[in-house]
Amino acid sequence: MQKASRILAEAAWRGSFYAPEKPRQAARRTRGTAPPAATQRSRPSRHHRTIFISDTHLGTRGCKAELLADFLKHNECDTLYLVGDIVDGWQFKRWYWSEAQDRVVREVLKKVDDGTRVIYVPGNHDEFLRDYVGRSVAGIAVVREAIHETADGLRLLVLHGDQFDGVIGCAKWLAHLGDRAYGMALRLNDGLHAVRRALGLPYWSLSAYLKRAVKNAVEYVSRYEEIVAREAAGRGVDGVICGHIHHAEMRRIGDILYLNDGDWVESCSALVEDAHGNLEILRWATAAPQSAAHPALATPALIQA
Repeated sequence: MQKASRILAEAAWRGSFYAPEKPRQAARRTRGTAPPAATQRSRPSRHHRTIFISDTHLGTRGCKAELLADFLKHNECDTLYLVGDIVDGWQFKRWYWSEAQDRVVREVLKKVDDGTRVIYVPGNHDEFLRDYVGRSVAGIAVVREAIHETADGLRLLVLHGDQFDGVIGCAKWLAHLGDRAYGMALRLNDGLHAVRRALGLPYWSLSAYLKRAVKNAVEYVSRYEEIVAREAAGRGVDGVICGHIHHAEMRRIGDILYLNDGDWVESCSALVEDAHGNLEILRWATAAPQSAAHPALATPALIQA
């Protein structure tokens, strides 16, 4: 199993999982469709001090790879953090790899070649990469967690966050069952997205809407955020950056700045830092990304994914 994990890890970052579709399938997929609304618009390139992305779930049909590749192409940085669940190891038996997902890998490796420091913090879906902690894979440093210091001196704990999820920690079989149900919701989401795209409408996430509409889900998100913030406070840092729950957020919890960079199956969001230490959340599926600069201390919730 460990040998298979090593092969998968190395192959994933070389893009060797991509198998071109049969001509008939490719024609059926592209006939009568247009590029996503977000990529139809001309986007200026931006340079950031740091970019944080997580929960891309490469290897699944739910991954919004076209938008992610477009984001990586138009956003340069000195340091790129991959904050877990980048490659979806839970889907190896139902592996799906598209040309767009191949482009995502190429964009990341291009950043490595151009001198960007890339740090990978594995999550629960790509936990097989935790065997590589302390090593470099294709020029990408693999670490269990990290401390990131912003340009203005804030010390931020960077971790995926699955260790604070009671379902993941106590009943892994239940987590996998929930993952199946979530996958079904994402497939419905893809069908709706195709219809909206054909009508020239922007991306909208049905699965994210359903999560917000369910009271228990809202309570779960709130509890998760508080637990993660409590851990950060115990570590003596100024804040925490995580992913895992697919809910982009930026707010104060007590003395801790809680930051969640969101995901690339629903909100298509990333956390970025500029040269002065200002932090903002970008949503790449919208025409004008919603953002707000750090200090952000007076803003309880800058973006809801």
